[in-house]
Amino acid sequence: MLTSFSTVASRNFLRRAASAQRATSKACFSSSNVEIEHYTSGWSQEDKDYYTQSGKFQIQTFNKISPKGLERFPGDKYEVKGEEFEGGTSHAILLRSHKLQEEEVNVTIRAIARCGAGTNNVPVDRMTELGIPVFNTPGANANAVKELVLCGLLLGSRRVIDGINHMTDLGKQGLAKERVEKDKAMFGGRELKGKTLAVIGLGHIGAATARDAAALGMNITGYDPGLSINSALMLPRNISLEDSISAAIADADYISINIPYIKGEGGTHGIIGKDVISHFKSDAVLLNFARGELVDSEALKVFLDSGNGRYISDFPDDLLWDHKNTVLLPHLGASTEEAEDTAAGMAADTIQDYLETGTIKNSVNFPNTALPDRPPNTVRYTVVNKNTPGMLANVAEKFAESKINIVQQINQSRGEVAYNVIDVELGEEVLDLKKLQKDITMLDGVLSSRVIYNNPGVGYARNIDGQYYI
Repeated sequence: MLTSFSTVASRNFLRRAASAQRATSKACFSSSNVEIEHYTSGWSQEDKDYYTQSGKFQIQTFNKISPKGLERFPGDKYEVKGEEFEGGTSHAILLRSHKLQEEEVNVTIRAIARCGAGTNNVPVDRMTELGIPVFNTPGANANAVKELVLCGLLLGSRRVIDGINHMTDLGKQGLAKERVEKDKAMFGGRELKGKTLAVIGLGHIGAATARDAAALGMNITGYDPGLSINSALMLPRNISLEDSISAAIADADYISINIPYIKGEGGTHGIIGKDVISHFKSDAVLLNFARGELVDSEALKVFLDSGNGRYISDFPDDLLWDHKNTVLLPHLGASTEEAEDTAAGMAADTIQDYLETGTIKNSVNFPNTALPDRPPNTVRYTVVNKNTPGMLANVAEKFAESKINIVQQINQSRGEVAYNVIDVELGEEVLDLKKLQKDITMLDGVLSSRVIYNNPGVGYARNIDGQYYI
């Protein structure tokens, strides 16, 4: 039993697991002499009729997910449930900002996808321990965030918001027409053309920001030790790539940070701190549309108090919220209809690929893995195991003992987890694939396995503390 399950979750989990072993139904693959029990993970027969429609993948959603994105799930194979659905069994989870708790991850969950880039609201390390891949949608909101960064450049160049507030006050007094020309000098600014923008982090958003800012006539410097080929191809030709943050920002009029927030030693918490800020020009504008925790607010306040620098951010800040040189937005970066549609569609496609073929792409804790389409007269197995020596040989041995030929396979690892996709050939003898799956799943170090053939929602098994659950 999962020791960290809540009491209710543990009781439901054990009840479903036990009843699923009692009540199963056998069927044969129509194209071969293979016998396999078409059990549905975690359900008793009576639960199955109550909680789900037979033969469909069940997708649990949290938050309001774009309907256009959810339409990517074909209705003949998938049923999508909202977060109001309680007590049922699902095969995958889609969410946006909901802070996922482990007790919400039923034992039957195969995968989790966040409609967005960050996964701080998902217990990724624990999901890795349980053998559950967590996916995100990198680049889905890149254009929306990039456009808001460009807006931030203008907000930092001109005191637009101060001017708007001033006109509102004058309007209330009936003095707007009388004072507008006299007072406009209070809100002077500067142009972007010819100024220097330092972009820290050149992923999807950073690269797009650099490209479009260059089109506005800005000079671009950048820093990203992990620059990818795809992002590099997006960069403006005349960008100056530096070997440190300090070097990139030394002569910058504007600084845009576009890096992930990583906790712990060696992470990025407070990376824009006293040392980095000491290299800012006195009137530099810092743009933070990545994560609020990247900035040391106390160090930045000292900078803002001492000169004409400004801070434009898409995140709350308890210290700087009322500073005259700060503009804080309510996390609007990805809040466009287009970004939400794109992110939901990407998440739906990713989940479908994983559930139907075992393919892994855009996972934050599992290795990218893809095997060509399953050949005729084969069955696909997937195995998730701890990344320890000899595991692949142990799995292959179980197929050999059953006299099953492996047609094609792939094994990939990432950190402490390894993932296998294996297509096996069906011979003339009748095979009990359910027994074979149990033998593989109960190998020491295996976390879970799946048999992928034609029936949505079936064929999943887990090894939890030495006990077999389906």
